[in-house]
Amino acid sequence: MTTSSTMNPQRLFTACCIALIVTAMTFAIRAGILTELSVKFNFNNTELGWINGMAFLGFPIAMMFGGLIYNYVGARTLMYLAFACHLLGLILTITAGGFWTLLLSSFFIGFANGSVEAACNPLIADIYHTRKTAMLNKFHVWFPGGIVIGSLVSALMTKLGLGWQMQIAIMIIPTLIYGFMIFGQPFPSMANSETSTATNIKALFSPLFIFMIVCMTMTAISEFGAQQWVGRIFESSDVHPMMILALTAGLMALGRFFAGPLVHAFNPAGVLVMSAIVTTIGLILLSQASGAMIYVSAAVFALGVTYFWPTMIGFTSEYMAKTGALGMSLMGGAGMFSVSMWNPVIGGWLDDAKKEAIASGVTGDAVELVAGQATLQSLAMIPGVLIIAFGVLFVLRKRFAHSE
Repeated sequence: MTTSSTMNPQRLFTACCIALIVTAMTFAIRAGILTELSVKFNFNNTELGWINGMAFLGFPIAMMFGGLIYNYVGARTLMYLAFACHLLGLILTITAGGFWTLLLSSFFIGFANGSVEAACNPLIADIYHTRKTAMLNKFHVWFPGGIVIGSLVSALMTKLGLGWQMQIAIMIIPTLIYGFMIFGQPFPSMANSETSTATNIKALFSPLFIFMIVCMTMTAISEFGAQQWVGRIFESSDVHPMMILALTAGLMALGRFFAGPLVHAFNPAGVLVMSAIVTTIGLILLSQASGAMIYVSAAVFALGVTYFWPTMIGFTSEYMAKTGALGMSLMGGAGMFSVSMWNPVIGGWLDDAKKEAIASGVTGDAVELVAGQATLQSLAMIPGVLIIAFGVLFVLRKRFAHSE
């Protein structure tokens, strides 16, 4: 592997950010085209949930696989793999002819997205080892940033009458850009990370890591569960669902950019408690809001989920450093695996709530909105549990503050 003395860290960091933008755009644009896919292929919400779920399943598989081999192949190989799978997944989606091809293409895109995280999180933590949390937060700005870009692109292309295939194709452009930036570029040696896989694996069995893995599954579904279904939930309201997605993601990007001082001032565990409280309130408000209040409720929700993902990854790197790249990958992988399992469940909730709404006399466009709000009420229970879990973590935080 090439030594760090010959690399260009800013170029690598920028390439990582663009790759994360592609990852985020796949989430935003696929959320925006769910209704069009439903009409074209006559899918119900449960089938759409399985298609969405495949992207989330490919993600953790890639992260677990990437975490296990990172010490041997490094970030460069994983970034090359991400680039190849992004191209393959996007092309397969554009040419898809039905349910099974969309399942396969979703898996490849999810695998690419997971490879980006598996490569970039430990790469950035190693390059900027004296300021891990700050740089990981700056890197993760570009997930909500990419959501904003993807949401606006999807809304504009829909308004111009450009269909779902063109909306998928537009993502090939940033994919080629980050591919150009990494091919032939020297990557660093892993001088500042724990590179013993045996040590990494042993560290995974600490009670703290297991506890945080369980919590990660709930933080991920709290964030992505609502975001992935926002189009279906609010398509019958008098607000634009992609504008809601853009608003929430924009606030998240802004919050993450200035996350460093907040995390240091309130302790990561304290930030997680507050995030759980605000997320729960946001989902409850969304489940009852109508009209312009949907935007206000979405803003509260966005502030709640802003720090979940980067704080969980940063916490792993800072407080459980012996888990190395494997620990960070498994933490993110557990989150996405949870979402892959919950996506069809959420779709089923929507279908069941829709039947109940019709049975209770609700008619017309109001059926989808009533069903969506009922689904959000159910979803709010998950961050509600996290309030207790992270509260315990905050109370016991001094016991593990210097454990590594």
